[in-house]
Amino acid sequence: MNTVIERMRRGERIAECDPDFPALCAEVENTRRLVGELNTGYHAPDEVRALLERIWGQPLDASVRMFPPFHTAFGKLTRVGREVFINFGCTFLDQGGITLEDGVFIGPGAKILTEHHPEAPEVRHRLLVKPVTIRRNTWIGAGAVVLPGVTVGENAIVGAGAVVTKDVPAGTVVAGVPAKVLRNIEE
Repeated sequence: MNTVIERMRRGERIAECDPDFPALCAEVENTRRLVGELNTGYHAPDEVRALLERIWGQPLDASVRMFPPFHTAFGKLTRVGREVFINFGCTFLDQGGITLEDGVFIGPGAKILTEHHPEAPEVRHRLLVKPVTIRRNTWIGAGAVVLPGVTVGENAIVGAGAVVTKDVPAGTVVAGVPAKVLRNIEE
């Protein structure tokens, strides 16, 4: 396996002055090429899954489905469980690590972001990362944005257009900007 990917999976950051930085850039370019292939023309579900396996660097269960287009710049720090569905037009920035547990649904145009930057202008071009975890059977609504460091609890629903800035309790419905708990899931 690529050393730079191994380092990043251990949580290390690869700075521009790091000897492995060119390898990181090469991996980003490879991912961009694969994403371009995924987003060009029609691909049968098995072909989509095969491209995602190369983008994410992991075998995927046959139950995983995605409707392209899809956008990511790295991909190798995304982990996907079984029976996950990702709708059209989603964006994952995963250098901090994204985990989608079994049964997760992600609506069209949703964004999962693990990357951000410091506020101070003199260091703003540095990349800061925090992982995002989406627990079992969660539904992320259309156009929702999940920000770095967030965990969305099991069976939760994130409403369309919500901006999730903090953890979402299991079994709740959240919506708004910033997202707030509206209620518990009705059973």
